[in-house]
Amino acid sequence: MSSVARYLKKHTEALVKDVGVEAACEITGKSKATLGRYYSDHSEHADRFMPVDAVALLEEAASYPHVTSALAELKGITLEFDESRRNSKPEGGVNSDVIALSQRFAMLMAEYNQSIEDGVISANEAKRLLKETLAIQKVLINMKLHLEDEHVN
Repeated sequence: MSSVARYLKKHTEALVKDVGVEAACEITGKSKATLGRYYSDHSEHADRFMPVDAVALLEEAASYPHVTSALAELKGITLEFDESRRNSKPEGGVNSDVIALSQRFAMLMAEYNQSIEDGVISANEAKRLLKETLAIQKVLINMKLHLEDEHVN
């Protein structure tokens, strides 16, 4: 399986787990087994990917557009993500964003320190590091929105 395929399957798995397997089944009308095949790294499922309409439905329910973000990253594109999906301004401001960024970075470094202790980063440790990296990305997007908002006013 190519590295691109593996990357997309990992993000598909993150999307399904973000929504919850049971909820993902209801939203897409697919069975647990079918959803599992979409992110399975077994060779017999290497050519199976989640249909775009199912991705769109799940990303509407998810806390983050995992697959869309992965596709954008593969092309070197940066997305602007507004988690609130509301017409209101995000709460807080740049100062609270800086504090949140510092806290998230400290958590990432603590995870990294713990992960690299034995000289090898396991799959579970890599998942935790990726989770913290995504959390930092979300804080940076909020910071960008706050800075743009302050610049406009």
